Amino acid sequence: MTDFRLLENFLVQNGLYSENAFNKFVCFYELVTETNKVMNLTSITQAEEFETKHFIDSLLPFKEFEGAQKIADIGSGAGFPAIPLAIIFPDKKFTLVDSLQKRVNFLNSAIEKLELENCAAIHSRAEDFAKEGREKFDVVTARAVASLNILLEYTAPLCRTGGKVVAYKGSAAEEEICAARNAASVLGLKLEKTCDFVLPSGETRAVPVYKKIKPCDKKYPRGGNKPRTNPL
Repeated sequence: MTDFRLLENFLVQNGLYSENAFNKFVCFYELVTETNKVMNLTSITQAEEFETKHFIDSLLPFKEFEGAQKIADIGSGAGFPAIPLAIIFPDKKFTLVDSLQKRVNFLNSAIEKLELENCAAIHSRAEDFAKEGREKFDVVTARAVASLNILLEYTAPLCRTGGKVVAYKGSAAEEEICAARNAASVLGLKLEKTCDFVLPSGETRAVPVYKKIKPCDKKYPRGGNKPRTNPL
């Protein structure tokens, strides 16, 4: 069995450890790295780097999800942060959204093999998913998807009023937060706090947390890739 000692310590220290959950992390690592041989899911495959930069990184802001029941993860990719969060929060429902069908196929296969009954992956672009998912989620999250001023337009419409957007960012988060002030205002969001973390490797992470204080105009998110080509 892969020795994820750093992950085990993190789970124990934060009261999240169970043998069943830990075994699912190991299984998910094996699924990702095996599939990665035939499909590009991640450039990080070495076990210690994987447990730090994928598993622990995904779990750092776990407290922001504790009061939520329905969570959407936009641009889920190989399943981060949603699947690690779904493993430790079996009582919450996770919807993973990705625009590439083969990644969605992988995610649903992994979800089935891990016996995660609390999540499902959907093939959709964020702007299309907003038509059915608008205002339905307590928390909307995304990791390594886009700059914050772009990301907020994709996530805010899915978040219910009173809910929050949790954005995973690196050390340059402060610059992105400043650049996203107008987008946040237009989309009915208010920056509640920025959670700062240090990974076991010494790398820093910042997670801006926005509260949805009012509904946003139904014209958002804009189609035609406009959030990227003409950010708010």
